Amino acid sequence: MDTRNKSAYLFFITLVASLGGFLFGFDMAVVSGILPLLQKQFSLSAFQEGWVVSSALVGCILGVAVSGELSDRLGRKKPLILAALLFLLSALGCSLLPALPGIIAARMLGGIGIGLASNVVPLYISEIAPARIRGRLVTYYQFAVTLGILVAYLTNSALLHYAIAHKNDVGNWLQTLLVSEVWRGMFGVGVIPAVFFALGILVVPESPRWLIQQQREQEATIILNRINNDIEARASLQQGKQSQLDKNISYRALLAPQWRKALIIGILLPLFSQFSGINAIIYYGPSILSNAGISLSNSLLSQIIFGGANMLFTLIAIWKVDSLGRRPLYLAGTAGATISLLLTGICFYAGATTGSILLISVLAFLASFAFSIGPLKFVVAAEIFPGNIRGRAMAISIMVMWVADTIVGQLTPIFLKSIGTAYTFWLFALFCLIAFVTVYKLLPETKGKSLEQIEKDWKHQAKDQDLFATTG
Repeated sequence: MDTRNKSAYLFFITLVASLGGFLFGFDMAVVSGILPLLQKQFSLSAFQEGWVVSSALVGCILGVAVSGELSDRLGRKKPLILAALLFLLSALGCSLLPALPGIIAARMLGGIGIGLASNVVPLYISEIAPARIRGRLVTYYQFAVTLGILVAYLTNSALLHYAIAHKNDVGNWLQTLLVSEVWRGMFGVGVIPAVFFALGILVVPESPRWLIQQQREQEATIILNRINNDIEARASLQQGKQSQLDKNISYRALLAPQWRKALIIGILLPLFSQFSGINAIIYYGPSILSNAGISLSNSLLSQIIFGGANMLFTLIAIWKVDSLGRRPLYLAGTAGATISLLLTGICFYAGATTGSILLISVLAFLASFAFSIGPLKFVVAAEIFPGNIRGRAMAISIMVMWVADTIVGQLTPIFLKSIGTAYTFWLFALFCLIAFVTVYKLLPETKGKSLEQIEKDWKHQAKDQDLFATTG
């Protein structure tokens, strides 16, 4: 297979896997336009409003809780097939079930699918990708997340305008789905990408690194030769076989000196990403803007602008993550997020919510998040853990992300009503500042290194520290 065909095949694999990220973004963002409509139809309390959002996040925690064990035992493909089926069932359930409890249950099913995909997709891509472009390919996953968010905003806005234009149509099931209860149609759009994801996952290969760990070297060699040049394929196979000599690593071993720093990084980066305030904008953007005096249709338009910026600025990460590296992008992004969130809070504090300054400050935050905090937590988490427990260790990292996300989803409407919008955004700014300091102190550069080389670096660093402690 020539170089062009290999690149095309690798791109196809990445595209299919990234559909899991698209569904992740779509499912998380679609509720932003639906929430005001559900609030009106079901007269939701602040707690119920938070639960509509957080029910999916609880499902995410359940999904990611089993994702590591499933992916390390069964491979990377089977959990993704399960995730695709759950996405499909969730979209159908949310659009067709009559009562709020059933809709919340369907949201939770979708959340389980998201939890599985949020761990296994970046893990799978990182193990498929050659070291020289691994950061870029894993970042495509985050790009797909942002594309899913944007598509959710676009379809929400389009369906809302359709419903307004046809509100006097004669009632039937289609009128219910697209007009009188248009939020059902908004949910139902998710059926289409879920079907494509399910079909695509059936035809992509298993992770070659997982196959090597299972002593299925012949299958792994075939896959490596299809996606790498000859030198890279031989090197990946040899490094994988060498890594296989290590004994299976338990969860407790992650507390050992050589993995402790990786574990701390893997926990703190996803924690800070959720407390940066990104989901306050994704989930509650229309509600925030509506409370600021902007109509629902105009707030959805603002969300489209926000979603487009989030997606476009992710291209900076795709462009530079393998040349500038992870660390410089992370530092620039956390610094930019801190400043822009402070300015956003000032706008709400001063009542300057109808001018361009608020829009610019939110766009600046989205840009900072999109080229740094958003994608790089997945890139780093998929790189820093040892191969024999990578799926389960990364599940811990993603679990922290979803627990933090659940807390933010539940507390944001309460904070907005109790301490106010300005102080809520200033609180998020504080977490971004702490993230900047954490990255500066702890995060090593991993660009261009194979997964096996990163693993060796942790071991050598621990040996050097032990030697220093002994001689000191």
